[in-house]
Amino acid sequence: MKKILYLECNSGISGDMTVGALLDLGADREVLLKALESLKVDGYHLQFGRAKKCGIDAFDFQVHLEDEHDKMIGHSHDVGHSHDVGHNHDEEHSHSDGHSHGEEQRHSDGYSHNHSEEHSHGDEYSHDHSDDHSHGEEHSHGNEYSHDHSDDHSHGEDHSHSDGYNHYQNEEHNHSQDHSHSDGHSHGENHSHSHPHRNLQDIYEIIDRLEAGNNVKHIAKRMFEIVAEAESKAHALPISQVHFHEVGAIDSIVDIISAAVCIDNLGVTEVVVSPLSEGFGNVRCQHGVIPVPVPATVNIASQYGLKLRFTDTMGEMVTPTGAAIAAALNTRKNLPETFRILKTGMGAGKKDFKHANVLRAMILEVPEEEEPNETMWVLEANIDDCSGEMLGFAMEALLEAGAADVWNTPIYMKKSRPAYMISVLCKQKDVKAMEELLFLQTTTIGVRRYPVERTILGREKKLIKTEWGEAEVKVCSWKERTFCYPEYESVRSICKQTGMDFQTVYDRIRHITENL
Repeated sequence: MKKILYLECNSGISGDMTVGALLDLGADREVLLKALESLKVDGYHLQFGRAKKCGIDAFDFQVHLEDEHDKMIGHSHDVGHSHDVGHNHDEEHSHSDGHSHGEEQRHSDGYSHNHSEEHSHGDEYSHDHSDDHSHGEEHSHGNEYSHDHSDDHSHGEDHSHSDGYNHYQNEEHNHSQDHSHSDGHSHGENHSHSHPHRNLQDIYEIIDRLEAGNNVKHIAKRMFEIVAEAESKAHALPISQVHFHEVGAIDSIVDIISAAVCIDNLGVTEVVVSPLSEGFGNVRCQHGVIPVPVPATVNIASQYGLKLRFTDTMGEMVTPTGAAIAAALNTRKNLPETFRILKTGMGAGKKDFKHANVLRAMILEVPEEEEPNETMWVLEANIDDCSGEMLGFAMEALLEAGAADVWNTPIYMKKSRPAYMISVLCKQKDVKAMEELLFLQTTTIGVRRYPVERTILGREKKLIKTEWGEAEVKVCSWKERTFCYPEYESVRSICKQTGMDFQTVYDRIRHITENL
């Protein structure tokens, strides 16, 4: 039986909603915490809890940026994020200790509030500032654009865009957890500081520190690459010039790596993503108004064939991080005709709507007769000016990068030139990477691509003990029948060690396997 993960995005998708849903499905929290600790990235803390959305219980995962302003008196702050309590940070705080931060605290209801009262995470918020000093901080945006999502929706995630601007999403929490900070303050807002910016390579170096398997690192890097590509296109910048503001990027780093760790921990390789429900309206930023969905989300949906479904909900429901996660994980276009639901997980958004603001994730078990259908992509390029050595190296590089198969076909091109057509079979999520390798490792100047469907047998690899040592065998099944295929490298190794012929060794390994 094959297991498939289905992400039902009826209320959009964001990084924290995805991680919450995967943890609710059973992803190991301790494995996640250990992986994040290995990054050696600080400045944040995590919150794990439960929330009710339209009466539905959901897992509430949040990344809170640490407030360092008590430790950095007179520091100049870049306001790169919101702490998700409905406050805007170009505000003046009036504190009970008589000190003023020089900011005006404007709440979403349009009133200014004093901060001498205690805030609770219900319908009202308050701050208990027990410090006796003035921070003298200056909130300067510099070249960053602070997007204030004044619509009534947010997933609780700061969007640190590659040009340095961050999306604020003014949202109300519906949860029962307290936010405790190491400085003893309970804050309803967070201040980001002036930090250097990180480019994509800097992010990759952080991911490389991760104490996890290569699959986790590959998924995380792919998600960040998708975001960077989208921002590069949105702002007409080379991808090498795309930068993530350091503090804002912490949210994205934690959300994306958490999603990669959880998906790997669940052990699913096939993922179906539903159409992404999106709201409408505009997002106000420092330099004007941009439409929902924001350009980065549009670019990701367009590039990777994600289906959008517009709703009558005011505001942004699909974040760039969420879209990148969907694009990187999506491997199948459609659900199987029949399936059994093994488990369901709910990831909570941070805003209340007339509909349940949750991302639902389901582990599906596919009946055996449904397993063979799989959609793949074929990439092709006709090449008449490439050496045999170059084609051979290109084939190796493509297979190492995850291509299911690569082959070269002799052809004749215009002017009767002998040539080769190089063909690559891969999954949809790997199309971009395969195209890049074809352009880099061959002389082609164009690549064709088209989807294909294939029928495959259920398969597993086994190590079989023989009189010559262990041999690897691929065991395939079809309905009531089983087929055993010894792996070439195992047969080759035994032949070289013993001097026996290939056919004898192959038949012996298969016979042992069939009689187990």
